[in-house]
Amino acid sequence: MELSIIVPVYNEEANIELLFSRLHIVLKQLNLNHEIIFINDGSVDNSLKILKKLAIECHEVKFIDFSRNFGHQVAVSAGIDHCQGNAVVIIDADLQDPPEIIPVLYDKLKEGYQVVYARRKSRSGEGFLKKFTAKLFYRFLAKITSVKIPLDTGDFRIMDRRIVSVLKQMPEQQKFLRAQIAWAGFKQTYVEFDRDQRNAGETGYTYRKMIRFALDGITGFSNLPLKFATIAGFIVSGITFIISLYALYARFVSKDFVPGWTSLILAVLFIGGVQLISIGIIGEYISRLSTNVRSRPLYIVSESNIISN
Repeated sequence: MELSIIVPVYNEEANIELLFSRLHIVLKQLNLNHEIIFINDGSVDNSLKILKKLAIECHEVKFIDFSRNFGHQVAVSAGIDHCQGNAVVIIDADLQDPPEIIPVLYDKLKEGYQVVYARRKSRSGEGFLKKFTAKLFYRFLAKITSVKIPLDTGDFRIMDRRIVSVLKQMPEQQKFLRAQIAWAGFKQTYVEFDRDQRNAGETGYTYRKMIRFALDGITGFSNLPLKFATIAGFIVSGITFIISLYALYARFVSKDFVPGWTSLILAVLFIGGVQLISIGIIGEYISRLSTNVRSRPLYIVSESNIISN
């Protein structure tokens, strides 16, 4: 198998057939032995029905149906687990990432790179807030991690079999694939493209999911929040010591004090707030450790036409 295309699907009934049509034209031009793996991530529309129809009509189409919604990154991971291609492309089903870029990615890969990711020059159809928060997050993440995560990129990329083998060795439950791929190293580069607006339907990435995704990236590849808790503890201790000296001076030297001093309440509230923040940060890390220790399966397959080896 020369090329595998991994497509996570969540309520994309209006986009699947058009995506397949455009992929079919591109893959015909490439003339490679290929497979297209669709992962139905708990869709509640007719996505699965359409995927089954395509699988009957085209033997290169494979599908994996989850028992429920496990999330975009887990769906891509399932595709990685089951793909056979020497080169693997990850692309979303909403047609924001144009399939016509795949030959450009493939040609670049053949120059000797292990990963070629698509960097966005522009993002059509997205609001200012989403663009701003995404830009801010990835630059913040780049500052607090030792991993050089590419800026202005999503999961749309091509990678060779060595990267796939590395990803299969990463069993963590909270997947953040673009950082995992960057962490793996090897020779990586990019091509630029203009990202289209969503063809039809609504995005499955709500702000709640985006926040959770951001937390996965931060806790998975940075210990800065834990360092913040430690540094905040030292700072608060220093401020408390200074306030204590001033309180002793006011009590025994200047005799200028009021019983039930307001600053005492402020100090208690300040210290309490820092403690709660620190406990919350530590709890977030412990929660994720606990999830991984349980060793539950990353996903559950309800139905598939892929024959296991």
